[in-house]
Amino acid sequence: MNDTPLHVVGNVVDVPRQNRTSNGSVTNFRMASTSRRWDEETKGFIDGATLWIDVACWNELGGNVARSVTKGDPVVVVGNLLTESWESETGRRSANRIKAIAVGLNLARGWSDFTRPPRVDRSAGLASPQEPGEDASSTEDPYAHRPTDYTGGSETLHSTDSEVTSEEPAVPALT
Repeated sequence: MNDTPLHVVGNVVDVPRQNRTSNGSVTNFRMASTSRRWDEETKGFIDGATLWIDVACWNELGGNVARSVTKGDPVVVVGNLLTESWESETGRRSANRIKAIAVGLNLARGWSDFTRPPRVDRSAGLASPQEPGEDASSTEDPYAHRPTDYTGGSETLHSTDSEVTSEEPAVPALT
């Protein structure tokens, strides 16, 4: 079967709805994506046509979307385009839908904090235990619970030799 992959950038236009089905759980939401182009005559952007499309997020993705995304959020959706058909009182109907592979907040329009769920031991079906005396809520570093890609400690990291490094933060502190 040939899939039609696509990426859609737009805004969530309703509250995501999570449902359980015989095939697992699904979270559905509707999004709108409006094309824009620069008009040299008016020296401004002009809105084009708006794509309105339903998005289906299955299983773990759906649960994460239900916890993270709400009406009005700018999102980027990656998935496959499907056409669903059904019979109604007025005859045969169909609608396009995206079966999402990934959904993310559009960070060109704001920022976000990402929380990774605890790792699960799939053989036992339980979350990995914390070290004795470890309490994630009492640590000073709010990101200490996040796993890292390096294993040798900070001494294995190399210092930066870029000419563009600065002591100033990349984002000014909020006051």
